[in-house]
Amino acid sequence: MNIRITALLATALAFSGLVSAQNWAPAGDHIRTKWAEEVTPANVHQEYPRPQLVRGNWLNLNGLWDYAIVGKEATRPTKADGKILVPFCVESSLSGVGRTFTPDDALWYRTSFRLPAGWKGKKVRLNFEAVDWSAQVWVNGKEIGSHTGGYTHFSFDITPALNKGGNQELVIKVLDGTDNDIQPRGKQVSNPSGIWYTAVSGIWQTVWLEAVPDAFVADYNVASDIAEGSVTLDVDVCGAKPGDRVKVAVIDGGVGYDPEKGAGPVVADAQAAAGEPVKVVIPDVKLWSPDSPYLYGLKITLERGGKAVDEILGYTALRKISAQKDKSGRKRMAVNDNLLFQFGPLDQGWWPDGLYTAPTDEALEFDVIKTRDFGFNMIRKHIKVEPSRWYYFCDKHGVLVWQDMPSFCAHNGARWDTQTYNRGEDVRASRAARTNYYKEWGEIIAQLNKFQCIAVWVPFNEAWAQFNTAAAVDFTREKDPTRLINMASGGNWYTRRREKGMTRQDTKIGDIIDCHNYPEPWMSFWDFQMVNVLGEYGGIGLPLEGHLWQTDRNWGYVQYKDGDEVLTEYTNFAGLLKELVGFGCSAAVYTQTTDVEGEVNGLMTYDRKVIKMNEAKLRAVNLDVIASMEE
Repeated sequence: MNIRITALLATALAFSGLVSAQNWAPAGDHIRTKWAEEVTPANVHQEYPRPQLVRGNWLNLNGLWDYAIVGKEATRPTKADGKILVPFCVESSLSGVGRTFTPDDALWYRTSFRLPAGWKGKKVRLNFEAVDWSAQVWVNGKEIGSHTGGYTHFSFDITPALNKGGNQELVIKVLDGTDNDIQPRGKQVSNPSGIWYTAVSGIWQTVWLEAVPDAFVADYNVASDIAEGSVTLDVDVCGAKPGDRVKVAVIDGGVGYDPEKGAGPVVADAQAAAGEPVKVVIPDVKLWSPDSPYLYGLKITLERGGKAVDEILGYTALRKISAQKDKSGRKRMAVNDNLLFQFGPLDQGWWPDGLYTAPTDEALEFDVIKTRDFGFNMIRKHIKVEPSRWYYFCDKHGVLVWQDMPSFCAHNGARWDTQTYNRGEDVRASRAARTNYYKEWGEIIAQLNKFQCIAVWVPFNEAWAQFNTAAAVDFTREKDPTRLINMASGGNWYTRRREKGMTRQDTKIGDIIDCHNYPEPWMSFWDFQMVNVLGEYGGIGLPLEGHLWQTDRNWGYVQYKDGDEVLTEYTNFAGLLKELVGFGCSAAVYTQTTDVEGEVNGLMTYDRKVIKMNEAKLRAVNLDVIASMEE
């Protein structure tokens, strides 16, 4: 036997055998949500992870894996440090580890699996929902690929690396630079404080296997036309041959994809050659909106010679997002050609027990449900990308989403004026940072554009890593021309240009102009050639003992003593906001859904155990704000 292969086998045996199965328990003494009590290695995130691309033959790999942390230049370790509960990041409590990870470290994972007997003759794909940030993957000692980017799916065909039977070994090496100002990372920092939170490293979403035929449906995108009552699908087929056809059936039922309900009646279908768009015209079409979030199921079949080769289930909806003028000639946001004031919380998507990862699927849905219960119709997903199921819950419950691109540096790298935003200069980002930004932002848009809840793309937050703004907006528009673009929420709006003769008016790009103001709602400038929105305000703080991440250094933009005081101030702010709505403000974002670590600005505590205001009164106030915008 080759000496190198013998050494690799010996290392694998040492790494896998040193740590036997052991009891798992959450790490640390921070507060936790009620759902943390339900998490066990046997039941951790067992739900199907991609609700728009459902295939029957799949195997969930979440659970206890071996892990080790060594220097990033070190070879694969011969000893495991212990067990980690995947898919929780190594810094989190629910991982069972709770360790700090540095840019000089490498995090090694190892697990083993057996393939179901019914998968014989199929291709086997290994799927990762998200790993932060760089992942290198081996199966049975053979390197099968690598990926960079902390927010997007990636997959490998591992069939050539599989043993004929028995256990299969999976090993992953992860690197995460966090503060290197190249990686998009949002609110993650190595030294958390204030508005900056604990870093997230390693696997933080589901890892799973699926069996596919030689030719299979890999992905699809959907564009809807509400005037015609049609959906057009671009279906990505791997391994297609001449003569292959794709059939699309649109299924009635009102809830779209629901694995427990089963399929409803087919209301329309169509087909086309593989690689060609498939257009389906739907009779008596039902539109999706926040007040009526109607979803259609989808069945996509790949046929060869009249026989089904592959079939997946998904869902979609018909709706239109646009900017239109009101009776006063001011631009407003519209859904299905109806003007709608979009109002919702700034949603960070952090958890005290799982950090980036909700403890359970029920917990993930809870935040969306409560947003609707509070009377909001929108969420600004703040410099983070969620698992696919979160966007499904927004589709299901009728919540519009403004999707931020996670920033790659956590500071104001540009010079800007907080009152007029008209003297800003784009940051001089490195070539590596720019290249990686476009790579990851393009992947994020491609991954999320099937979810009809998304109404607005936000390439930049404030002036954090804001660079080449016009090019970034053009890039976003090219990737998806069907949504509105908020070029920089609270950032530089009139960027300097070197061309002679160019005026400030020439530099406006995108669809939306966005002010931030704390604590009260206020627009520091207006431009009625654009849609005007208040991208952040509020931040009313209320620290509640027993529900705090830390006992001191808790802060809000303003702080009060009890929920009644908070509701009074919130209601006062709502009155000011209604005045802005009357003048031309088309949307507003309140900071924020929950407390996060040292921030106590949440409508709910970080552990989600306390709603800080009277919920019925909060809902009434919010619905009144939404209704204040006239046609």
